[in-house]
Amino acid sequence: MFNNISRQPLYDVDAVQPMRDELVAVGINELLSPAAVEEAILVNDDKTKLVIINSVCGCAAGAARPGVSLALQNSVIPDNLYTVFAGQERDAVEKLRSLITGHAPSSPSMAIFKNGKVEFFLPRYEIEGYSAEQIASRLTTVFNEKCSAQGPSVSREAYEKVVHAKACGSKIELFQG
Repeated sequence: MFNNISRQPLYDVDAVQPMRDELVAVGINELLSPAAVEEAILVNDDKTKLVIINSVCGCAAGAARPGVSLALQNSVIPDNLYTVFAGQERDAVEKLRSLITGHAPSSPSMAIFKNGKVEFFLPRYEIEGYSAEQIASRLTTVFNEKCSAQGPSVSREAYEKVVHAKACGSKIELFQG
């Protein structure tokens, strides 16, 4: 659930909860404030940090979330797994985007950081039109090259119980505050 924000979310909190739950179910931790983003990402510990900018759009539902969930079943994964939600924790997303230098704002998108620097970025235009399996394949290749933590992020049994939220942003109610 959202908190620690200074700007209201754009979408109904209850309507987007399944989209959050989908990532949390595979071991991804939500970053809900700019301070949380800084504490997670701006660390010089030689560990890799995957951050997903989640979104209500159809390509997040059909490719990004299912793709990253599948990729996290790989035997090699990033050390830390995080997500922010575009249009929800707007200040946290803004802070994260300020750390993704050299790339236009994009959601959904994914970045791997190491020692506070972007090592890999997957923008929306490289997600949209691709299948979850294609996204997973691309991510596992990057995980195998840049990461060293032992996967999977959750057991196969837990992964198989994940419910992928298939709602599209045009059907999500706006936040009424």
